[in-house]
Formats: sequence, C-alpha cells, structure tokens
Amino acid sequence: MNGPSWISRAPQAPYFMNEDGESWTPVGHNDAITWPSLSGVLHRRDLASVDAYLGSLTSYGVTCIRLMLEYAESKEGHFESPAGHFLPEMVQVWDDIFDLCRRHGLRILLTPFDTFWTWLKWSEHPYSIENGGFLASPSRVLLCEETRNCIKARLEFASRRWGGSGTLFAWDLWNEIHPAQAEESAEGFSSFISDVSAHMRKLENELYGRHHLQTVSLFGPELVWRPDLDLATPTFRHPDLDFATIHIYREGTIDDPQDTVAPALDMAAIVADSLRQIKDDRPFLDTEHGPIHSFKDHHVTLPAKFDDEYFRHMQWAHLAAGGAGGGMRWPNRIPHVLTPGMHEAQRAMAEFLPLIDWVNFRRRNCTDEVRLSTDRARAVACADNKQAVLWLVRTDALTKEGLMRRRAKPLAVSVTVPGLAPGFYQIIFWDTRAGAILATRTLALRSGEMQIPFDLATDVAIAIQCKVADPAEH
Repeated sequence: MNGPSWISRAPQAPYFMNEDGESWTPVGHNDAITWPSLSGVLHRRDLASVDAYLGSLTSYGVTCIRLMLEYAESKEGHFESPAGHFLPEMVQVWDDIFDLCRRHGLRILLTPFDTFWTWLKWSEHPYSIENGGFLASPSRVLLCEETRNCIKARLEFASRRWGGSGTLFAWDLWNEIHPAQAEESAEGFSSFISDVSAHMRKLENELYGRHHLQTVSLFGPELVWRPDLDLATPTFRHPDLDFATIHIYREGTIDDPQDTVAPALDMAAIVADSLRQIKDDRPFLDTEHGPIHSFKDHHVTLPAKFDDEYFRHMQWAHLAAGGAGGGMRWPNRIPHVLTPGMHEAQRAMAEFLPLIDWVNFRRRNCTDEVRLSTDRARAVACADNKQAVLWLVRTDALTKEGLMRRRAKPLAVSVTVPGLAPGFYQIIFWDTRAGAILATRTLALRSGEMQIPFDLATDVAIAIQCKVADPAEH
C-alpha cells in the first residue's frame, strides 16, 4: 500500500520523525465517522465532502487526526456484529478514510474502541453476552481472556488491511484505560498492555518488517482522583509503549473554563508533571482536551471567540511545556467540529514548527527556572543547551468575559533563560494569532544566562536556536 512514510521516534530527542530523518509533529484533533465532517463516508453518502474536508485540514497544517475504529454512540458506528464478524459496510468506510487520508498526506492515530459509549451502551455492543459475546458487563473487559482475543482480532484485522503504510501514524491500543474496566483495579493494566502490544508488534514485524508506534491513553484526572492506584507506571513508563499520552481535562479550568489563561497554565503544569513521570525520554502528548464539563454537563457550547482563544492558548502551553505538538482537542461543540478559528490556530502553530530542530531537541521543562521581570505575566518554557521554546502570556489583561484585551498597552518585559551554551543565537518572536514573525534578533551569548527584553501585548511564542557554536567551546 502506497502512502506517506512511516513515523518513528527520533533517536536523540523526545519527538517524532519520518523515514528520511525529518521532523514530524502531530498537529491535529479528534474526529469521528459519525460526526459532521466525516459522516459522508457512511454508506458512501458524500465522499466528495469528506475529501474536501480532509484537503482543507492539510491547508491548515494539520498532519494527523485521532480516530476511533468504532464510535458506539449508535449502532451505525459498530465495526463488527456479531463479535468477530467485521461488517462489510464498515470495512468500506475505513477503506475510504485511509484512502482519502493517504491522498492528502494525513496520518491517523487509531484506537479500536470509543470506550465511553461502549460502556454506556454495553447492552447493544456485540461483545455483550446479550449479543453473543462473553461479558454481562464491561467491568471485566480488560480481564476477560475471550474478550481480549476479540480485541486482538479487531486490531489484527485493521493492521492487515490498513497498516501497510505510514498513513497509520500509531496505535492507541486502548482509549482511556480505566480501573472500572478491571473490577476497580489497575493491577491488570500492565499485563493487558503487554499482551496486546506484543501481539501487534509481532504481527506487524512479520507483515511489514517493522511496526507502528504504540501508546495507551488515560483520562488524566484519574491520576488525581485515584492516588491509591498505580496509574502512572503503565501510562508513562510501560516498556512496550513508544510514547505516552493522557487526556487533559483538569476540573474547574480546562473542563469548564471561565477565562482563556488559567486553563493554559494548568495545561502547562500537567504537561510538566507528566514529563517528570517519564524516565526514558519517550515523547509525550495530550490526545484529548477541551471544555468537556461545560459541554456535556452544562450543555453549553462556548462562544466561538472565547473558545478559539482558549484553544489557541492551550496548544501553545502544551508545546512550550515540552509536549509534541499542541495536543488534540475533542470538539465539545454543537455542531461537533472545530471552528475556523481553531483551524487558523493550528496553521499558526504548524508554521512555527520549522523554527526548531525537533529531532535534535533534547528538551527538558524549565518553566520554573525561567524568570520574568514582572508578575503581570507568566512564562512556559522547555529547552536544552542549544534551543528553547517559550510561550509568554499576560495575566493582567483579561476582560470581564475572560478574553485577552487585544488593545492592551504593551508591557515591558525581560525574560531570563538559563542553561544555554555559549554561541550565536537566533531569537524569533512569533505572533500566535496571525502565525507570523513579529521580530527577529541575533544574540551572542558568551556565558551565563540569556536575557531577552521585549514588549508583550497579550501573548507571544519565542523560538531560540543556536546557529553557530561559540569558538571558545572548541
């Protein structure tokens, strides 16, 4: 199967690269076959609209979408019925999706089940004992051997049919692994991951001589809600997984935002906490975030102007804290799609990415070490000794609606970045709204810390890169 090159981990940095050794960054979001943008693939009702949508994503710099092989909100989204019988009409759906994504150079992060709706509508699911499956309840779905064989068979079918090219970025082997799926325990998580991971790795190595990257996602708040369970080890450090991911929905700020700054600062803090959990420099990224509590429980669709800024701030906080890309939004809107403003924000980030040599960026989160000359702004940062990415945001320029005052008088700021080696540096200030360079400076750093003065209007991203090493080093 022809398609884009396969994606692997960069050997020298916690990021991704393609087969040519070039940096590849997941810029994208969650979508689903029953949501408005992709629903035209069902029964091939409107493939032209889906084709146009995917083409538009590439024009915004989107490189990847996260999809669920089965979206079980309705039976229309079931992938098999009964268990083990893969529905021809659904196989055709995924034939079309993979073909269209291949044509546009988009990649897919694929997970086999939407566990949220599978749990709520278990009585309708083909794995339920009521429908010829093996379980009366999904509370043992991670423990039941017969059900696990069905899970592996589903993944194997998908790999044999669609896994022959880099259109498949990676497997999220299980969406939101949860204690409720293992009789309120996490003890079986590692063995479940090991079993499914080994099965897919062996299969793909036999089929293709290599295997796609693997991860398993976790609903992030569980790390706080269930301190009695070891959720961190299988999520961040399982030896069979290639990168780590959680779904970042912090209570009160991210899941129900009242302004556009506090959620982003919490995003940055959670990314930093996650990086501390990782011991082997594997990449980390959020694969779901958004105003889930506002949308699901309060039945509120945030005003587009507010939501666009909230989205933009969140993605820059994720990137500058050390995440790969800007994270992957779950729409949580009516209609259930990203706004044009969000896609413009994706474009602005995509056009910033070439300013950093990601495949050689051995970043660490240094937010706590970066110093600002004012307490009226906050900085998020990651760096190694040759490069740095910063995002700075005002905390004193919010309107009563929780938005940034775009006409706020610029604030004179100086930011101090420690840990950079002597050399000649290029410093680029980036307009996160317009996706354009605001200013470029060069600076010779002989020793000590780098100090950068500038005027901050609302927020700004900064790319710092050593262009010539200091001859004194040699």
